[in-house]
This record gives sequence, structure tokens and C-alpha cells, in this order.
Amino acid sequence: MATIKLKFRNKESVFSFFRQNITMLNEAGRHSTADRYHQTLNSFMSFREGCDLHFDNVTPQLTLAYETWLRNNHLCRNTTSFYMRIMRTLYNRAVKASLTIDRHPFSHVYTGIDKTAKRAITLHDIKRIKEADLSHDTTLDFARDMFLLSFYMRGISPIDLAYLRKTDISQGSIMYSRSKTGQPMRIHIEPDIQILLDKYKETGTHYLLPIIKREDGTEHTQYRNRTQLINRHLKKLSDKLNLSTPITLYVARHSWASIAQTQQIPLRIISAAMGHDSVLTTQIYLASIQTSQIDEANSKIISSL
Repeated sequence: MATIKLKFRNKESVFSFFRQNITMLNEAGRHSTADRYHQTLNSFMSFREGCDLHFDNVTPQLTLAYETWLRNNHLCRNTTSFYMRIMRTLYNRAVKASLTIDRHPFSHVYTGIDKTAKRAITLHDIKRIKEADLSHDTTLDFARDMFLLSFYMRGISPIDLAYLRKTDISQGSIMYSRSKTGQPMRIHIEPDIQILLDKYKETGTHYLLPIIKREDGTEHTQYRNRTQLINRHLKKLSDKLNLSTPITLYVARHSWASIAQTQQIPLRIISAAMGHDSVLTTQIYLASIQTSQIDEANSKIISSL
């Protein structure tokens, strides 16, 4: 990380305000959001060559220059927009904290989201992944198993998969709350799920799977590093199987939704099964959808393999 070259005595600087927000997010348990803020801070510091500034200096000209710098570094519009949206959120917080007046510095930069091709693979590809002989490579085998578990569990997000605890299992189901929304989720343990849970039951921790291996306060760092490693191995597996779409844990989530749709499972059940909607909307759906319908939908997909 670049060294701060400019400090302020009476006014909060952008870099220090960034760091304060990152600390608050971590303390609130919002580690993924804190990671995104930290990533943006590192990027903006590189653009500034380590030279700090006050929020009064965040102008439309500055944000345009930052966007140009990002694009000159061969980042796509969705990635530049990712940084700009976080910068805008931080700036708005600074305005509320009376650190500056609102000069609308983001009015001329792109903060939207371009439509991209779905990161999903077919049921045929899922079968090939499941049936691949990886007995000679334990790292690829473990990555494949985590991918399949994510798929079997209705596209559970990587962070929710990693943080599942043994105590989350009750009466043949896994019950947890989505880290993103706090929404309660219940997944019936299909036989294919149970096979993989039994395979990794000796974790040495309270966690259900050996993604987080130590309970020493570094759990989030372990999760981040371990999932990055899993995704690297999944890309190796993609090459090995000549898959047209490189797979990651998130591809499992997209693939479950895509395959569910091809199986003519109603969109409202897919949304409820994945916890896609807002908490309020999902509660409305769940009020009219029997959980057995969701279990039946997932069982139908897994039995197709």
C-alpha cells in the first residue's frame, strides 16, 4: 500500500475516512463489504500515487480522471462502475458528516451495471464434473466437492457455505441465515448432499466444512483465501474437462437457477429457493409456497444428474 504523503490536522482526509468506514464495517461483521471498500481504497490510492486529499477536492474533474485511469488499466465498465459506486457512497457519508458540501462529483462518470452473459453451465457439464475421476488429485477433488455442494444446496453463496456450522443441521435439513440479508433459509439434505457432508465430517472445528480450519479470529481471512484457492482449482478443472465456461463457486449458483428454469420450475419458487428477493418480497412468496415445493424442485434437479 502506498504511503500517505499529505495529512490534515483540522479536516478528515479521504484515505483516513475510508479506513474508518472499513473498521466500522468489520466491527459490524460486514466483512465482505469491508473487503470491497479496502479494494477501492487501494485502487484510489494507486491512482493518487499515495497523495491524500480532502473531500473538498473530490470534484467532477477528479472522478473523471480516476475513471479514465481505471479504463486505461484495461478494466471493463462494470468494474470501473464498481469503484465509482463505492466512492460515491463514501462521499455521500462524508457530506452527511459535514466534511464537505455536495458538489455532485459523480454526475459525469458511469455508475450503472451493464448486462453480461450469464455465468452458467449446463446439466450435462454438471454431470461431467460430478463423474470426473479426481482420485489422483485431492485439491481438485475438494474444489469439485465444494462446487457440487454449492449446486446441490440451491446455489448457496460461498460465504454462507463456508460459515455453515454443525449445529445448523436439524431434522434432516440445514438451517442458516443468509449473510447478505439475514434471511432464514432451510435446505433439505438430499442423499448426494449427505454423501459429501459425511466425506468431510471430521473438520476439527464447529464449522460443517473444512473451508475455515481455525477458530482464532482470522475466520474471514481464511474464508477469503480458501475460496480464492478453490476457485483457482476449479479453473484448472475447467481446463481439464474442456468446459466452455470456466467454473467458480458462483457459477454453481448461476447454474442452479438456469437449470431450474430449464426444468420448468416456476420463477417464484426459484427466487424463494435461492433467497434472491428482498426479505419482504421473499416472505410474501414463502407465505404462499410450501417448503415441500422448494424441496421437490431441488430434488428434481439433483436426480437429473
